[in-house]
Formats: sequence, structure tokens, C-alpha cells
Amino acid sequence: MTPADLTTLHDHLLAALSPPPAETRRLFHGRGRRWPGLEQITVDWLQGIVLVALFREPEAEHLAALTDRLQALTQTPAWRDSGAHSLLLHHRYQADSRSEWLLGEPVEQWLIDEDALRFKLDLGQKQNSGLFLDMRYGRRWVRQHAEGKRVLNLFAYTCGFSVAAIAGSASRVVNLDMARAALTRGRDNHRLNQHDLGKVEFLGHELFKSWGKVRKLGPYDLIIIDPPSFQKGSFALTQDYQKILRRLPELLSEHGEVLACVNDPQIGPDFLIDNVAREAPELVFVERLENPPEFADIEADGGLKALVFRRT
Repeated sequence: MTPADLTTLHDHLLAALSPPPAETRRLFHGRGRRWPGLEQITVDWLQGIVLVALFREPEAEHLAALTDRLQALTQTPAWRDSGAHSLLLHHRYQADSRSEWLLGEPVEQWLIDEDALRFKLDLGQKQNSGLFLDMRYGRRWVRQHAEGKRVLNLFAYTCGFSVAAIAGSASRVVNLDMARAALTRGRDNHRLNQHDLGKVEFLGHELFKSWGKVRKLGPYDLIIIDPPSFQKGSFALTQDYQKILRRLPELLSEHGEVLACVNDPQIGPDFLIDNVAREAPELVFVERLENPPEFADIEADGGLKALVFRRT
């Protein structure tokens, strides 16, 4: 990070905070590789808290310079007028994902809004805060297409898709994730939105050992597949995604839909299109959802891939 790079970041953040977004949004997406020298930095607006994430360890002098420029940002009229009160630097590259509060009192949990829905985030403790902001349009699509449907949310994490589905009047949602703590946060997120938990199921199981349970609760009118690229001991995207796709025909209702996602910059949408054609030929590709504009990438296939398929 050269001084010119840091000036670019500073100027971008000044503009993004003048005025700030009304809801939670990404302010700067260096990982889209549109700003050379800043590829490992992202900045998120968490409605009063500015979260800066570093994905690769910088040299000590570069880290010090970055910290100085961020501190200088907090002294600007744009910062003061934005209502920002806290600045958190998250060292994502470290094994413990260490975070340091450069401004403001530390808080462990924080409430944010997205499309008028509320979510609780974890700050300063974990690698991920609890909501992947690049999936905003995916959650919006689910909300718009969920009415009256039975929904299966695989790799549910903190149940963002489930919250969107119930907000969109889904009749029932089944969430499955092996991380029970994440599902507990999912319950919290539903409660924040005054949802009827009688319509929501939470299964804290490993997917490949739970097909019988998942099938018993079906069939489903909409299945969401949003896996990690790699989860030690349970999921490797290029090896295991096909195992899910070949099960879709036995889980889907007639004319059921699938939202299948990949967020590995090395894997393009053809991975999903080709594997669905091979493993679940009853499904046809319908569309790829756009990504939010703040997540623009230098390559069209470098960012999130969220693809819709429909059973014919």
C-alpha cells in the first residue's frame, strides 16, 4: 500500500460517507481488484460502525500508515456528519481473526438493517460477522419468490435466507447447518423480525449424514444452496457440490426452483450450469442474479455467482 493507494482509499471513503447509506452496505470492495494495491481491503458501513477488514498481512510500516489514514478519516467533517461513532480494524488473515477498535467502545454484538429486515452481527470475535453483504440481491430474490412455498435452506449459517423467505410469506423453512451456534443466531434474527418460529425448522446436522431427515421434511418448492468453498472435514466445493445436485430431483416439488451459489473467484458459473445438467437434468438454467453494484469485480465471474434453476 503506497501513500497514493491510501489516498485513493481515503477519498473513496469520504465520498461514500457523504452521505452514508441508510442501511448496511459495503463502502469499499478492494477484493474486486479495481484498485491496485488495495486488493486485500474491504470497508463496510454498519450503521454507525465502520468495519475495515484486512485479508492479507501488510508490512508493518504499511499497516501503521493505513491506521494513521483511518484515524485521520475520523477527524473529517464527512465522518462527523455521517453519524459514525466507531472504527473497527479486523485482521482477517490471522488465525484468531484479531480485531482492534481504533475508535469507540468495543461492542460484541450489533444490530443492522437490510431491506427493512433486522440482523444481529458479531463484532471483534469471529472471522465472519454473521451476514454476507454481497448476497443482498439473493436474499431479496428469495423474499420476492417465497410466497406460499416450502423452502429448504442448506448451509444456512445465521439464516439470512430464512429470514428473507419468512418475510416473503413462505409457508415453511427448513434450515440445515452443522454449526448449531449459527442456527441459534438464526433464531435470534427471526425473533428480531417478529417472525412465527412455528414456521421455521433448525437442523444442526452435517448434510451428507442427514438426507433421510431432509427428505422426510420435503418436498420443497425452493431449495437454496450456498456452501462455503471449503469446510474442513465436511465440504469441499469441487468434490461435494455434485453430491447435492444429484439429490435435488428427490427433494424438489413439481416446478420447484433452486438458487445455487458459488463464491470462489476461481470458479465460474459454468461449474454450476454444467454440473446441474449432468447430475439433475430435470432442472433447467433460468438466470444468474446480478450482484450489488458496490461489489463490482474486474472480472464478471470473479465475484459471487448466484444462479436460478427450475424443474421442468
